[in-house]
Amino acid sequence: MDGLQSTITLNNGVKMPRLGLGVWKTSNNDSRDAVIKAIKHGYRAIDTAREYGNEPGTGEGIREGMKQEGLKREDLFVTTKLYNGEQGDYNKVSKVLDKQLSDLGLDYVDLYLIHWPVDATHLESYHALERLYKEGKVRAIGVSNFDNDRMSKLLEESEIVPAINQMEFNPTQQEKDILSFDDSHGIQLEAWSPLGAGKSLKNPVIDELAKKYSRTPAQIILRWEWQREIVTVVKSVHEKRIVENSQIFDFKLTDEDVQRINQLDENKRDLWYDDFTWHNPNGRYGNEIEKVPDIK
Repeated sequence: MDGLQSTITLNNGVKMPRLGLGVWKTSNNDSRDAVIKAIKHGYRAIDTAREYGNEPGTGEGIREGMKQEGLKREDLFVTTKLYNGEQGDYNKVSKVLDKQLSDLGLDYVDLYLIHWPVDATHLESYHALERLYKEGKVRAIGVSNFDNDRMSKLLEESEIVPAINQMEFNPTQQEKDILSFDDSHGIQLEAWSPLGAGKSLKNPVIDELAKKYSRTPAQIILRWEWQREIVTVVKSVHEKRIVENSQIFDFKLTDEDVQRINQLDENKRDLWYDDFTWHNPNGRYGNEIEKVPDIK
């Protein structure tokens, strides 16, 4: 049955909600408030990352949201990610995760991802994740932003197949090759930037379909991703939009309209490897956690 409590089963048997709230580029205060609102309105999956700098606020929102709604920890699915500049061997990664769990105020996370495949360290880092999984500190492990070449190498060198590959996915970037490869190996693709950083909302086809179904452009896109069986993380700090983004379960796009959106693919990413300088200490995204305001 469709709804915010609807789940998919990952390749290790863990169930994961198919639609969740993300908190990228959100301050600790805004993350806390958005998470509380999302839990209030039925969201059960929350996605954050060390690089976002808002794990303390996200954790506070999780605890307060659970308290207000009478939920238990196992009712929520929490994802966080290993930061690029903190990748390395087990001892290093284990200490990093301990710090993340402390910031989140949690005993475990449901899904732990390698945020980007830093070429010098991502294989070693994934081996650390495998060990953390076996220790029970995380319920599932995966990766983010892995192309097929890097994923192939990872599969050759690892014992545990990643449960998730979180990728940019939206109407103009549909990751067809990666989606096909991951699916063939039992890896679930999860969408970040599902609305195309807002650009897809202005697409004429999306606008036409929004009018046809009497829905917002965002609802059309999220429904399309739902019907494509893509796990989706959508970001908003506004309660009205948090609610609207979840109201996609009382209508269905026709197969023809799904195909119309499928044809919008331009295979253009907003952010990819060329934007990163992996081995420069001052490189963009390489070794500096994004600065966001602390909780006051």
